[in-house]
Amino acid sequence: MRDSTHNIQVVVAYDFSPSAEQALSRAIDVATRAPQHVLHVAVALEPHVALGPFHHLTYADADRVTDLAVEHVTKALRERAPTCEVHFFVHARIGKPADEILDLARQVGADLIFVGSHGKVGLERILIGSVSERVVREAGCPVMVVRAKTYADVTLLDVVDNDHNRRRFTPPHRYIYVNDRVLTRPAEWPLP
Repeated sequence: MRDSTHNIQVVVAYDFSPSAEQALSRAIDVATRAPQHVLHVAVALEPHVALGPFHHLTYADADRVTDLAVEHVTKALRERAPTCEVHFFVHARIGKPADEILDLARQVGADLIFVGSHGKVGLERILIGSVSERVVREAGCPVMVVRAKTYADVTLLDVVDNDHNRRRFTPPHRYIYVNDRVLTRPAEWPLP
C-alpha cells in the first residue's frame, strides 16, 4: 500500500494539438483536485517534422518549445484558478513521440499517463501509426486516452416505480464517504 504523502507522477503527452490541449486540461483537472499529483509534460520533438506552431524542428528549437509549453501550461492553470500548489515539469525530448513518452514515464516512475487521440483512421493510421495506441500497449501504468466529448448532453428521465409482480426495479442507492463513514442518501434520480 502506498503512503498517502507519496507524490503521484503523471506524464502528459503534449504536442500543441487540440487533442493534446484536452489531455493537458484533464491532467490539470486531476492535479488541482489532488495536489499530490506532479505533472510531467512531455513534448516530444521529432527532428525536421512540424510540431504545432513550429515547422521543421531542429535541436536548437528545444528551448523555444519548452518556453512555449510553459506558457500553455500556465494559461491552462490560470483558467482553473487552483486553490493549491500544482507542481509541473516540462520535458522537451528529441525523438519519436511514443518512444520519448514511454521513456519519460519509465524515468519518472509514472503512475498515470494522459495522451490525446488525433483520431487517425485507415491508411493514415497504418502509414503514420498511432502514438496513443502504442503508449497504451506498452505503458507500465494506466493510460488515459483523452478525446473531445461527442455525446450529446442528455436529460435523464425520472425513474418511475414499477409494481410488476415478476420484476421490480430497485433504483440505485447513493452513498457518500466522509469522516471514515459511509452515509446512505435517498435515491435521487437523476443524480445531480
